[in-house]
Amino acid sequence: MPLLLALVTLALLACGLAFDLGQWTRCVPIPPQMGVCRDLGYTEMRLPNLLGHGSLEAVPSSEDWRPLLDAGCHAQARDFLCALIAPMCLDTFVQPCHSLCVAVRDSCAPVLACQGHAWPEALDCDRFPAQEEMCLPPVPKYDSPFSKGLPQPACQHCPTVEELPSLRSVLDALCLNDFAVKAKLHRRRSPWKETEFEVEGRVEFVRQGPLLPYDTQSLLRRWLLLNLSCARLLVRPGRAQLYLLTGGARPDGSLALARLFPWHKRDANIAHAARKWKHHKC
Repeated sequence: MPLLLALVTLALLACGLAFDLGQWTRCVPIPPQMGVCRDLGYTEMRLPNLLGHGSLEAVPSSEDWRPLLDAGCHAQARDFLCALIAPMCLDTFVQPCHSLCVAVRDSCAPVLACQGHAWPEALDCDRFPAQEEMCLPPVPKYDSPFSKGLPQPACQHCPTVEELPSLRSVLDALCLNDFAVKAKLHRRRSPWKETEFEVEGRVEFVRQGPLLPYDTQSLLRRWLLLNLSCARLLVRPGRAQLYLLTGGARPDGSLALARLFPWHKRDANIAHAARKWKHHKC
């Protein structure tokens, strides 16, 4: 996996992080393979960067980190990463502050753990300065009243997938779970410069439960990006798959998927259950 290679690269650099910020540096254009860092308001970066990479060939591709960034683990995760691998070409290096590193680590390390990776030792937050006037600080978080209480996806074991289920099996899943939606999941053949997984079209509610209409498509997309290994089992590259997705709320308020039914045209039981549900008594 590309992200694993990027993490290994960072681990190998851990012993060389005492980087001399006063050494000779040069400015170079940000290359295409660092697309994640190309739209931050500047077009040139300094080499060696803050991880000690002296050439563009040695710099890990920022695209390797796109699944983590697209999962939305922290609003400043991209700023933090790009400040290290593609620092702005100024008279001096602007490092991330210790407080920014801690904020990003605390939010993103659980996502990495869900994907089978540990937070890189090379990104030990103790290496970053504490003086916030000399470094890139965290931006105060603003909690919109519209965002409070929004359901969040959970890291979980892969949900059960039932092919060609019986009518009773689908109705039981609708009774036992808090929500059920009809959604088309799509996986691109090549994730280069793009999110690998998307939710195509409109999400249709069979049982709404705790879900919010304006947030459900984004919620499902974030679940796919968080649970990448499960998502890759659910959808083949280059195609879309329609599913009836059922799930429930956890005690902490997060949501997990429970039983999934591939919704094939030849499968009349799922469609029948969705229609019957409105008048069904569990």
